[in-house]
Amino acid sequence: MTIKDYKFAGKKAIVRVDFNVPLDENGKITDDTRIRGALPTLKHILDEGGALIIMSHMGKPKGKVAAKYSLSQIVDAVAAALGRPVQFAEDCAKAQDKAAALKPGEVLMLENLRFYPEEEGKPVGIEKEDPAYEPAKKEMKARQKEFAKVLASYADCYVMDAFGTAHRKHASTAVIADYFDADNKMLGFLMEKEVAAVDAVLGDIKRPFVAIMGGSKVSSKIGIIENLLGKVDKLILCGGMTYTFAKAHGGEIGNSIVELDKLDVALGVEELAKKNGVELVLAPDAICADSFSNDANQKIFPSNAIPEGWEGLDAGPKAQENFRNAIKGAKTILWNGPAGVFEFDNFCDGSRAIGEAIAEATANGAFSLIGGGDSVACVNKFGLADKVSYISTGGGALLEAIEGKILPGVAAIKGEGAK
Repeated sequence: MTIKDYKFAGKKAIVRVDFNVPLDENGKITDDTRIRGALPTLKHILDEGGALIIMSHMGKPKGKVAAKYSLSQIVDAVAAALGRPVQFAEDCAKAQDKAAALKPGEVLMLENLRFYPEEEGKPVGIEKEDPAYEPAKKEMKARQKEFAKVLASYADCYVMDAFGTAHRKHASTAVIADYFDADNKMLGFLMEKEVAAVDAVLGDIKRPFVAIMGGSKVSSKIGIIENLLGKVDKLILCGGMTYTFAKAHGGEIGNSIVELDKLDVALGVEELAKKNGVELVLAPDAICADSFSNDANQKIFPSNAIPEGWEGLDAGPKAQENFRNAIKGAKTILWNGPAGVFEFDNFCDGSRAIGEAIAEATANGAFSLIGGGDSVACVNKFGLADKVSYISTGGGALLEAIEGKILPGVAAIKGEGAK
């Protein structure tokens, strides 16, 4: 079933969204991209005469109630975005009465799903090495099914529109789908667009294909890097992982971030790139600071010759030029992860250079996919959001999809091994 074909009139729809939005110290939303991304699905259900039950997680409360992760903080913002009142259920597992009373056109938002450990379905407070872990895991999986069953009981149909959590087999993202037949469960518009965007990058590659992988750790990106080395023409590796590569060749990196246990992994990536004929682009220089601060003193050093007391916080001018040249002329572009500490205005030029080069290539006909919270924050910070082809709301989900993994949140709807 597709969301366009479904008749929502007189029906209650429970929709899994990803409203895990960043909040400041006063509980105010600092980036509402994820809320805006879900609006087409939510408004469509309401416009078609349905009643709407919204569910999401926020943060990592680890199965315990925590005020700083309460979705009550964003109710007013969601109401403003929808242009109508939003009721709130203070306990997501005890919302039967409020759900039953919901009338067409009305909206109910459930409290943070992760206040219940059953949402993630992992035993709490038991290490994997503990003999009690497996029995506890089995019991928790049974409780997870019951939790999902309760959520499902609130509605007539289920809509999965949280791409950011589609790679997790959680109660609300996959298990709940077992309690709806094929005619009453579907992907939302955002999910449809996300899946199509990944297909556009991987299923219909226009060359040259350039991928940019940033971030602090090689280890967190190694799976996707290895996968991409079988697909791309050029791979730019930037951000903190730059210094692991420099160190792997015996370079001096001062106080820069490094994974000393991944030096062999870095060399392996270089070897695989060579074997596959992929041009690997690494930063030859870095903008360094004498402390981790926006106001720190700055100096430019070669990435492999950074003195003690200095740390690389951004890609240097030569690196920025190399990045621009590598992106120029690309027809398919994937960007995940910044080139430096872009949150500091004095150390965001490397990320800006990448963003501007992608925007220019997009204007010249490239398909550009931006994914991951930091990359999305970059394009928003630099005013480039409307100059790229597609901004993904999912970080981990996008990476796993690009790695070729089946996403449980998609499989549960399409019937591809969701059980």
